[in-house]
Amino acid sequence: MNLRRTELLAPGAAAVTVVLWASAFVSIRSAGDAYSPGALALGRLLSGALVLGVLLVLRGEGLPPRSAWRGIAISGLLWFGFYMVVLNWGEQQVDAGTAALVVNIGPILIALLGARLLGDAMPPRLLAGMAVSFAGAVAVGLSMSDDGGSSVLGVVLCLLAAVGYAAGVVAQKPALGSASALQVTAFGCLVGAMACLPFAGQLVGEAADAPVSATLNMVYLGVFPTALAFTTWAYALARTTASRMGATTYAVPALVVLMSWLALGEVPGLLTLGGGVLCLAGVAVSRSRPRRRTAVRAAAAESTPRPQPEGASESA
Repeated sequence: MNLRRTELLAPGAAAVTVVLWASAFVSIRSAGDAYSPGALALGRLLSGALVLGVLLVLRGEGLPPRSAWRGIAISGLLWFGFYMVVLNWGEQQVDAGTAALVVNIGPILIALLGARLLGDAMPPRLLAGMAVSFAGAVAVGLSMSDDGGSSVLGVVLCLLAAVGYAAGVVAQKPALGSASALQVTAFGCLVGAMACLPFAGQLVGEAADAPVSATLNMVYLGVFPTALAFTTWAYALARTTASRMGATTYAVPALVVLMSWLALGEVPGLLTLGGGVLCLAGVAVSRSRPRRRTAVRAAAAESTPRPQPEGASESA
């Protein structure tokens, strides 16, 4: 019963993460007009850390064990801190399509690092699904790119964001072996916030002049795409491989297209829609499991009575 419950909850947690991370792109675009990259990252992380801290107290969870701190610290610095600042900065230099395209090499890096450092298996279905999804991400990125809207600096920043994201995920996975998803997320978020404290002056100054909508978007980023989505991500990651979780995030570009259509009235073209379908199809392939014909045959063979040697005892 517990195994069946886990099989249902883990994909559900991953789905919550993907939907909320997709919504973050819309909020970042809105809040980014009023807040600089570092200030936006710090405000987001402080909001998230506050919510996660309250949840830790309510659940009675204390400090994570010492064995988990290395992974928490590395993921906090690289993913919660470095990734958020660099991505915010990169999206100010390039259009959304280019940013999404470059950042989406992250799942590929996760698969490579996971195989090298964590011993993750790379079955053919996972590789095929990632290839299909990446083709879809390329299509979405090209269709959303503006002519002349990219800069070398912006592309490099988005590339660095992808590296920070991948390294953070791979570092986080071992920590989940000894600490809860809430502990890993809460203290990772706190580490990231502490790393972003040099931007505190910018945050205070910009908050005084920012419109209420931008500040609300920043708080939303902290509460939902950070506090909630990173916790559900950690929950799902603890129950599968880093490679499979990375491949799941290829659904984000497709959902961003849908959300932009519904919330912003940005009608996607045929290339964008086709790319979104490819992203979702690739995720479906990467998450699927081959039919276990070999296991069925083995079970059938075991159930078939084997001939006993002459003189052998039935109760041997």
